[in-house]
Amino acid sequence: MPNHIVRLLLVMAICAAVAYVGKQLLTVDSFYRFGHYRGNSVAEIASDKPKYATSKSCETCHKEIYAEWSKSVHYNPEQGKVVKCEVCHGASGSRDKNPNAYNSSTGKDHPKNLKLENPSDTVKLCTACHEQMPGRPREQKQIVVVTHTGNQQCKDCHDFHSPRKFVGTSTSKPGNAAAGKAISEDCVECHGKLGVSEDIEFPSIAGQPQTYLADAIKAYTKDLRRGNRMRKRAQDLSVTDSENLAAYYASLTCKSAKDGEPNAAIRGRALAGKCAGCHGEKGISDKLMWPSLAGLSKSYLEEALKSYKAERRKNGMMNIVARNLSDADGADLAAYYANLACR
Repeated sequence: MPNHIVRLLLVMAICAAVAYVGKQLLTVDSFYRFGHYRGNSVAEIASDKPKYATSKSCETCHKEIYAEWSKSVHYNPEQGKVVKCEVCHGASGSRDKNPNAYNSSTGKDHPKNLKLENPSDTVKLCTACHEQMPGRPREQKQIVVVTHTGNQQCKDCHDFHSPRKFVGTSTSKPGNAAAGKAISEDCVECHGKLGVSEDIEFPSIAGQPQTYLADAIKAYTKDLRRGNRMRKRAQDLSVTDSENLAAYYASLTCKSAKDGEPNAAIRGRALAGKCAGCHGEKGISDKLMWPSLAGLSKSYLEEALKSYKAERRKNGMMNIVARNLSDADGADLAAYYANLACR
């Protein structure tokens, strides 16, 4: 055999011997016990538990939030519902061994140096318990994510600590009704002398929630896709004017249009459940930032739904709701709400 072949084989043998010895010396005994990793690591990670201080420890610094949570559906020991603070915000203490290991959310004990995390992806967090699937208890509210809100964050509508309490992002302040009446002349042409429109193209605004009205007026100055006439007039109003007008129209008495076809209204009633959370069980909203639908004209409501469906009007939740309604469903819903008493 040629010498260079002998030398090559000798080098290969030495490398193999070194590799074998190195593997025996450097590979821990538990490697590949369960798979291609160190078997003992499973028990070590499991033993390095985060320290939980319990929700009671939060009460001292967060009394108002604690009181809100302790009265909410997230805390009902009799029904077995106890979603504790640390379930959403992470453990308040460090881990037993290494406070920085395994993406510990808090590190050092709270509140010495760090704050607990506020969940950013609330869709992922909330649907861990509330996404509709077989086998879950009926007492636990279930939703079909796609048809409920899609990718809109749960925190945009629900108070974290009391989920049945809705929240809004309004910055509007209570206005002066008398001052609003003094500048309401420009609104009469479309919305009626006392906020009750005689033109089915335009909504009656008497008795609507004040916060909703103020926010709606301000929205016309920002959304270029909405009605030109209203946008032009809204741009001439100051923030205070908008709030005063809202206070005036909120103080007026509403009047139902009653222009929905009866059979269509019956069909619409079966669809109204998906609207009740925001607009009230009977179309009368108890949420200051959302409008009441009861008694508004069928034509206006139907056109509004079509606008949301085509995204000529932008609202994350309404765009999704309208997108999942056929035109016939929208017409039936409009008839149902048009026939309801507004008070």
